[in-house]
Amino acid sequence: MGQAMAIFGFIEHLGLSVVLPKVYRHVIGETRDNVAWTMIEISQEQAEDWWQVENLYDLSFAPGREALSSYRLREGVSPVSDLSMVARAAESGVIAAIRYWPIVIGDKNAPALLLGPIAVHPAHQSEGLGGGLMRASLQMAKELGWKRVILVGDYPYYQRFGFVPARELEFPPPTNPDRLLCLALDEAGFSGVSGAIKSVKSVASGHGV
Repeated sequence: MGQAMAIFGFIEHLGLSVVLPKVYRHVIGETRDNVAWTMIEISQEQAEDWWQVENLYDLSFAPGREALSSYRLREGVSPVSDLSMVARAAESGVIAAIRYWPIVIGDKNAPALLLGPIAVHPAHQSEGLGGGLMRASLQMAKELGWKRVILVGDYPYYQRFGFVPARELEFPPPTNPDRLLCLALDEAGFSGVSGAIKSVKSVASGHGV
């Protein structure tokens, strides 16, 4: 067929009982003359994946990405391992990745997730990998009891995942407030939650929901 098939419908149909690091495989492409078996494995990011993921982020984003204000919230904090996922192709290693970081919001230090970075290798874009990682990880976050997620991104793209403008939240400057988005993972996710988004290092409390 020459064009890679959309993937990750299989993840959406697996149900909420799925727990990583079980590995999933899927054929994402075929050619006119014969099937080109491109196997994608989806699993939790492991320690040995760290530099491959960092290299992917370097390839996908502009130089100086670590100077962005979002990195001030991540500095000295480990990503949420249960939700940080990679897609790996047998012939080329990590081709997509998503990470989540714990943060707190407002005077009540309401725990939340900061989504990102998420990246897909240029050679594998338009195959559904980014959207698949988003849906699978957000579903898992809900299952794990997280109530709220924020990200900095383009609303026209992320609204398909349920994100809305976060009018009541304040992200560290100089982030454009119009790009600050939020997603409630339950009906009361952002009820009574407003104010400044802060690093978990700013508070003494641990992870809670």
